[in-house]
Amino acid sequence: MKNTVEIRWHGRGGQGAKSAALMLADAAFMTGKYVQGFPEYGPERMGAPITAYNRISDTQIRVHSNIYDPDYVVVVDETLLESVDVTKGLNPEGAIVINTTKSVDEVKPFLKGYTGGVYTIDARRISEEALGKYFPNSPMLAAIVAISKVMTKEEFFREMESSYRHKFAKKPEVIDGNLKALHMAYEEVE
Repeated sequence: MKNTVEIRWHGRGGQGAKSAALMLADAAFMTGKYVQGFPEYGPERMGAPITAYNRISDTQIRVHSNIYDPDYVVVVDETLLESVDVTKGLNPEGAIVINTTKSVDEVKPFLKGYTGGVYTIDARRISEEALGKYFPNSPMLAAIVAISKVMTKEEFFREMESSYRHKFAKKPEVIDGNLKALHMAYEEVE
């Protein structure tokens, strides 16, 4: 699986980690990639930790299991840094993207000595500014695409706009807000 990028998402039920993983799979599929996007649940309740996964490849994917050694990790809820080993198996040549107001230096002590790339983004501020509510999944989706380069910026925005226009056809304000959140996050991830 040389041409395959594997991404593991950590979030809490209701924050949109599963939806973001599925949207990423859809967008990558529309650019001609082979994809997988799937969740893994513990207790299925609002606020409980969840994990979701993506595989994106230029060639057919024949593996159908959880991802144990991801290239990238997305942490949608920074409180999970204290209770979940989010860097377990994470490739040191990859990166982790964390939704937080803290700096990279402030989150490093929670990463169990991980030596790869560490990026932060304030998805709360971005989503509240763009959408008027806290929906971290769109900013985190844009951040991981910006860092991983699983598709070009142009492909990503084209496919996400198409997806939002289909999904929210009767709510243009939601489309505009989500697109604004994507653009802000893509540019602001540090």
